[in-house]
Amino acid sequence: MKKLVTTVLLMVVVLVAAILISSKPDNYHSIEGTWELVSFHNYDDGVNISSTEPKAKGYRQVKMYYNGKVMWSRYVPNEPNGRFGYGSYYLTDRELHETIIFGDSEMMKALDTLTEFIFELDLKNDTYSQISLDEDGNRTFSENYKRID
Repeated sequence: MKKLVTTVLLMVVVLVAAILISSKPDNYHSIEGTWELVSFHNYDDGVNISSTEPKAKGYRQVKMYYNGKVMWSRYVPNEPNGRFGYGSYYLTDRELHETIIFGDSEMMKALDTLTEFIFELDLKNDTYSQISLDEDGNRTFSENYKRID
């Protein structure tokens, strides 16, 4: 009887451990994962949103962040080639830093002059905005994403 109880107890422990290990990790307050662009904001005075524009019909942009690496891909209807880029990223309390090292031909041309992109970051559980700033630190434009994984 003692062996049966021990065996059943061991099976329960193994089952609980398997459930805990296989459950999806908590990504809240983490940028790791897959994100899809949903809209753009324009700022009128560096602080307030002056307009929100949804993405164009058929336009799709996806970004993936994992283990310090970032990859993005964009499809625009009626353009012959897609766009993409790959590199590394890191976060501070309020900023997203992306260093792109490889991409499509247009991205490679742009990388001749700029490889590091720094954005103000507004990260929530299932949404985030990467906000572009002008040389004086005023908000100008943002891309707004939702988590899709």
